[in-house]
Amino acid sequence: MISPKFFIQTLEANGIEFFAGVPDSLLKNICAYMADHIDSHHYIIAANEGGAVGLAAGYHLATSRIGMVFMQNSGEGNAINPLASLTDKEVYNIPVLLLIGWRGEPGIHDEPQHVKQGKVTLPLLDVMGIRHAILSKDDAEAARQVEEAVHFMEESKEPFALVVEKDTFEPYTLKNKKESHLTLTREKAIQIVAAAIGPEDVIVSTTGMISRELFEFRAAKGQSHEQDFLTVGSMGHASQIALGIALAKPERTVWCFDGDGAAIMHLGSMPIVGSLCPTNLVHIVFNNGTHDSVGGQPTVGLEIEFPELAEVFGYKQVNWVDSEEQLTDIMTFLPQWAAKKDGPYFLEIRVRKGNRKDLGRPTTTPLENKEAFMKFLSKKD
Repeated sequence: MISPKFFIQTLEANGIEFFAGVPDSLLKNICAYMADHIDSHHYIIAANEGGAVGLAAGYHLATSRIGMVFMQNSGEGNAINPLASLTDKEVYNIPVLLLIGWRGEPGIHDEPQHVKQGKVTLPLLDVMGIRHAILSKDDAEAARQVEEAVHFMEESKEPFALVVEKDTFEPYTLKNKKESHLTLTREKAIQIVAAAIGPEDVIVSTTGMISRELFEFRAAKGQSHEQDFLTVGSMGHASQIALGIALAKPERTVWCFDGDGAAIMHLGSMPIVGSLCPTNLVHIVFNNGTHDSVGGQPTVGLEIEFPELAEVFGYKQVNWVDSEEQLTDIMTFLPQWAAKKDGPYFLEIRVRKGNRKDLGRPTTTPLENKEAFMKFLSKKD
């Protein structure tokens, strides 16, 4: 395995000193090292991967230097637009080094949402005309690959991708951790909300820990999972899935369980909700200020006012809580209010970062989840 320190120093020795992207579990050690050793103007956690490419392009325009964009392979989709219409050699011809975590690599067991993305990771780069290499786990070979990539980018002004397999980087523990005063755990908050919703209501939960914790809550209670659509992939799109359901099923109350990182990734979805004014939608953002499922890297979630944004975007009712007592109180009336169809309603729940170490994963497949959920939705048709 490669030392994160060695890898970053190798990049810096080759003139790469600007890093932007979205964290990934396969890159969590390298991201933690950068967070501890690189200032906030040169290590940026972007809203989404396309934005990170834009940051690297702007950096190059201002300095003539090459920046690095890091991402999980699921982020290739977000990055395709600027890679094809901004950095491509047939447009502005801007070099950028891509560091891509290879989830769902063929032959390596992974979660179902990563299987297809794993298969198309390299073919997508081929179709885009982006030269690439699988990063070696040997220090000397990895250093050679970096040097060759930089030489190629300097000569051609084209992007180059280094694809990162599982266990490429040695462990590194983040040292500069921000302490939180928040006491309510996300899992407890999910339990309180899920226990209070109506028997005909449905939940659309976002990718990562939120869907896992909701699934475990149902399992612990011996309940069916048919009320819940677990959006295990497509980060940032849960609110639009929920909106599509709410518009098609106005008689149902639809709850969206969102995360701060996911909401920020596609923040433009919130004004669409507000403009269409679905009276039966309750949008909840569980905000802990971190990308919790990929290493706990920070978001700007706790630095922005989600309720104020929701109000500006057109949500009819907005609120926020940061304690178990406040959440319990609000859930004594929110389901009844939601049943009156006077929404959309927005609730921010500020929670402590982290999760149980023994937290499981859904035991049903995405297809099984979809079919049970659709059957539940059709019961009143």
